[in-house]
Amino acid sequence: MSLTLVKWVVRILGLLVLAAFGWGIGQSIDLQLPIPYLQLRHVLAVIGALLGFFLIEHVTLWPLLSLQREIGRVPIQSLLAATIGLAVGLLLSLPLAYAAQFLPFSLGNIVPVVIAVALGYLGIVVGLTRHRDIAALLPTRRVGGHPKSDYILLDTSVIIDGRIADVAQTGFIQGTLLVPRFVLNELQHIADSPDTLRRNRGRRGLDILNKLQKNDRVPIDITDMDVDDAREVDSKLVQLGKRLSCPVLTNDYNLNRVAELQGVRVLNINELANAIKTVVLPGEALKVRIIQEGKEVGQGVGYLPDGTMIVVENGKRYMNNSLDVTVTRVLQTVQGRMIFAAPSANGQSKEDVYA
Repeated sequence: MSLTLVKWVVRILGLLVLAAFGWGIGQSIDLQLPIPYLQLRHVLAVIGALLGFFLIEHVTLWPLLSLQREIGRVPIQSLLAATIGLAVGLLLSLPLAYAAQFLPFSLGNIVPVVIAVALGYLGIVVGLTRHRDIAALLPTRRVGGHPKSDYILLDTSVIIDGRIADVAQTGFIQGTLLVPRFVLNELQHIADSPDTLRRNRGRRGLDILNKLQKNDRVPIDITDMDVDDAREVDSKLVQLGKRLSCPVLTNDYNLNRVAELQGVRVLNINELANAIKTVVLPGEALKVRIIQEGKEVGQGVGYLPDGTMIVVENGKRYMNNSLDVTVTRVLQTVQGRMIFAAPSANGQSKEDVYA
């Protein structure tokens, strides 16, 4: 339900409730107005209706929305600790409140309520103050001596990249993908960009999120949690990862390095892609189609099905043909793995049937 529709519903309900309230008060007061045929209940009903229509949202809806935003900024550990503290405080107040109800006069009705409110508030304060100690007492899964969160924070770049949707579909991801609201806002900002390329990237990211939400293998949540003392999205992600003790999934090199320096675990989807590429060793025989020239004279370039580049010495003359090659060396670079090969001794050019 949109915020505009909610506002109108609240206004109409406020109009009806306060108009009825004013009508009831007018009927209970025996006062004759100087204007003929105009009774006090009519005036109070109109005043109540106007107050309900124009003011009710400011005393009900806006405080609730502000409370929702504040709760969204509070870490889940703090909320859990506050709830536990409140429950313990109310539990401790029961015997005291029971004993206080036998006090004389009206104290037996007032003191139990005061005790419950005071101990409940004290429990919340203690829970928020010692939430780390409370979290340490709860059973948690640990990895390397550190508590492991089920959440995996998604970066804007990895959403736009799109490969995360395919990885999630395989079922290898264990946990809940978490998309902060500020990441979603950045995606929407990119999708509204006047630049065609940026707009298409932003829309692709939103489509990937929609695809992830339809995937029943890996749950995905959108959180309103924010970091007030950081402005950049990358800084917010790192701070949120530290707060929730969860990794950040990205393919951004700079974010990767900054997060590692601050002790936040990073899951780099580029490193995952390189790790699952075909493993070849010098001396192995392959068949590759030469599709372009290399940088050096006479070199030809082809690709394996997983996208790994193969540079074939003296392979230029086999352009647009398939060729049996022998791997000579494998080079790991920042961009990925490169394979160097030479035509096999008995290999010969074969016309590609798909050319």
